[in-house]
Amino acid sequence: MANARPTTNPDVACSSTGSTAVGDAGAATAGHSAEPSRPASLGTEPEAVLPDTPPPLTPITAPPTGVPAITTTPEQLERVIRQLADGVGPVAVDAERASGFRYGQRAQLVQLFRREAGIALIDPVALPDLSALTRALPDTEWVLHAASQDLECIRQVGLDPPALFDTELASRLLGYKLVSLATVVARTLGLGLAKEHSAQDWSIRPLPDEWLNYAALDVALLIDVRDALVVELTQANKLDLARAEFQAVLDAPPPLPRVDPWRRTSGTHKIRDRRGMAVVRSLWQARDALAQKLDQSPSRVLPDTGIVAAALHLPSTPDQLGKIHPFGGRVQKRRRAYWWDAIDQAQRLPVQDLPDLHGPRPPGPPGTRGWAKHYPQAAKRLAQVKAELGQISADQQIPVQHLVTAALVRQVVFSASANAAEALKAGGARDWQVALLAPVFTKALETYPGK
Repeated sequence: MANARPTTNPDVACSSTGSTAVGDAGAATAGHSAEPSRPASLGTEPEAVLPDTPPPLTPITAPPTGVPAITTTPEQLERVIRQLADGVGPVAVDAERASGFRYGQRAQLVQLFRREAGIALIDPVALPDLSALTRALPDTEWVLHAASQDLECIRQVGLDPPALFDTELASRLLGYKLVSLATVVARTLGLGLAKEHSAQDWSIRPLPDEWLNYAALDVALLIDVRDALVVELTQANKLDLARAEFQAVLDAPPPLPRVDPWRRTSGTHKIRDRRGMAVVRSLWQARDALAQKLDQSPSRVLPDTGIVAAALHLPSTPDQLGKIHPFGGRVQKRRRAYWWDAIDQAQRLPVQDLPDLHGPRPPGPPGTRGWAKHYPQAAKRLAQVKAELGQISADQQIPVQHLVTAALVRQVVFSASANAAEALKAGGARDWQVALLAPVFTKALETYPGK
């Protein structure tokens, strides 16, 4: 796996043309600076890592094209769409959310960059329908870093990539040990990317200039990173499998609603009775409804520690509830009647309506902890498969979790399917994974037959 520079091939080369910042502030044109030198070849050894003393990074503190004003009106959006449609090559896309501050995972800012079009910063709160932008880029590859984190929120505002290149996933498939955007930028481009504002409340308005600069930088370099990674994937003979993985990310259905999501409340392992679990459920549901109404993160409305404390103490009056942290605080005191109503409802439930302590068992094989005792052949198969997967991972420089999911490994091993290829494919494995891994499962079944 060599860290070679992009060639002049138009599919992999960085453009040297100037770029224009897209936005209502007008056009600011600047040519791309010469690419800084990057770390030398890392070879193809399974344990390839960054050199002990990597070359110093060139800090980059602002996009070469400048930071445009935020697009907030339909007229500005039309202008941005025209300029992006007239650009060339892939389009880099990123989104900022207000996780930990607002309810849900809505996009609060969308950033785009395309060569010969420049950077665009769009306010999806003011402009909640960006589907016209998707229609204007029908055959364009969209470049995202960790696409699975952003696809849901950009699709909510009408942005739906027709084709994808995921720079984080590509880095994982190349065996990168660290895959944050700053790390990948450093490794591929030799640039030091500041990451000071990733955990901010992006729902505030107006957004500070330094935050906008940070957001613009997130997309300004993505196309260059993509081009460098295409070179590495090609040299490692992994470009086709990477594209298959990108398509799988695009095609993945939305996650199913969680069964009993209230059971994910941190600290419920301390609760030993069903009545206490009923209080957790009732408070969680009350908190979720209030958080949605206030558009606040549930943890800001009431922390998990408060829910669990109430379930452990089982107060019998509102006054007793007020003596439990954090219900005696100023904010929670105003809401105490609301919380008490939820607790009281749980306290009054008949026994038959109380939730079980541990909830329903998830579908699929039982947990592997008991396999050695109850399913010894399956346990031996699993050990053999894991060992061989580890060797394949080292040989291919691909993390095991990207070769096959742990759930699918358990399913195929436990089912003792005579046709491992069909079982893997039925479980969602791609063709390259099936070709690589089916012999491993077949061999394990031949060595340790029987269900």
